[in-house]
Amino acid sequence: MRFWTHDRHDFPLPGGHKFPLGKYRMLRERLVADGIAAAGDIHGSTPCPWERLAEAHQAAYLERVREGRLSDREIRVLGLPWSTELVERGRRSAQGTLEAARDALVFGHGMNLGGGTHHAGRAAGRGYCLFNDLAVSIAALRGERTLGRVAIVDCDVHQGDGTAELLHPDPDVFTCSVHGGANYPFRRATSDLDIDLPTGTGDDDYLEALTGALDTIDRWDTPELVFYLAGADPWEGDRLGRLSLTKHGLAARDALVMDRAESWGAAICVVLAGGYAPDLADTVDINVATARALVARAG
Repeated sequence: MRFWTHDRHDFPLPGGHKFPLGKYRMLRERLVADGIAAAGDIHGSTPCPWERLAEAHQAAYLERVREGRLSDREIRVLGLPWSTELVERGRRSAQGTLEAARDALVFGHGMNLGGGTHHAGRAAGRGYCLFNDLAVSIAALRGERTLGRVAIVDCDVHQGDGTAELLHPDPDVFTCSVHGGANYPFRRATSDLDIDLPTGTGDDDYLEALTGALDTIDRWDTPELVFYLAGADPWEGDRLGRLSLTKHGLAARDALVMDRAESWGAAICVVLAGGYAPDLADTVDINVATARALVARAG
């Protein structure tokens, strides 16, 4: 199978910002080194057209982003300094998720080696997320074809507030977020299902809660497409996580979601969302395991 990335190199941020961009390069190199993908299987996405972004985001917000006119408050909420490189990276990341979703609908499986920018709302970027790639992708797919029910299974450690804001009102999308209760964001939108986990939750309790969430989707309907946000930040060593999953537990989480999507007969699009381990190699280990599990199912 093929993988998508926001580019074949990393876009630097000004001022030596500490956001862990290097993990994307490390992940690409590991996938090839471990034989999970050939170099030619990893494709750099093009920038998402502004008119496509406008199907999910407010035109005035996009204009401020495009022209570098975000206010100081908007930049603080975003958590990243504005730059042309940031905008380019965000557009390519959104397009990468759309390309991976297209792959999923054709081949059954797709993956963006990034994406999962679930904090971005209609008129604001938040929490390192400039554009909401899930909302953009769903709008684009509906313009291209008849798209059935969609389930979003968000297993990033932070609640997907932007996704909830944009997609909870859509009756054909089930928004599910399994996250740490005492963590960012502290002002939240409402998903179809929000599961707030106590600080320190470990493997067994997490997997039990996730199983219950998937059972709830079962009772809702059978989705045609599943977007799975395989965040690495529930890991016990993550700087921003506050949960206590082991790498083994995270692999079991991946298997649980992928197996359930397979049982539904649903296509699955995997995006990686957050991961903030002190040693980037740990985040990359978790992401590599997710990619390996998906490739094994793709055959």
